[in-house]
Amino acid sequence: MLSFLRPSGPRVERISGKDAVAQAAQGGMLLIDVRDAGELRATGKAKGALHIPMSVLALKADPKAPDTDPTLKAAFEAGTPVALYCASGGRSQMGGKTLVKLGYAKVYNIGGLADWRDGGGALER
Repeated sequence: MLSFLRPSGPRVERISGKDAVAQAAQGGMLLIDVRDAGELRATGKAKGALHIPMSVLALKADPKAPDTDPTLKAAFEAGTPVALYCASGGRSQMGGKTLVKLGYAKVYNIGGLADWRDGGGALER
């Protein structure tokens, strides 16, 4: 009853900025910034993060596609956890669902870049 109120589709867990910073520092997590290029120029990005805008994420993350980002493909093959962020968490949640549908094993949503920074994460331009 009222099943339309339940979330559907793949589950993307939320991870705190602090936990994401710790896992990334140990080399145990791949970070992806799904914001647009203009946002990246204005604020920088998490140190070490890949920049793959949401508009091309499905193409660049599909391990079967010829244009797959090599770093993402390696993460897929190794089962490396992937964490995404955007400005506030909405696009990174959608992007995370895309990755789960493509078969990525562990996918997390950090939320926004501010969550990364507030968790002690470094930024780069």
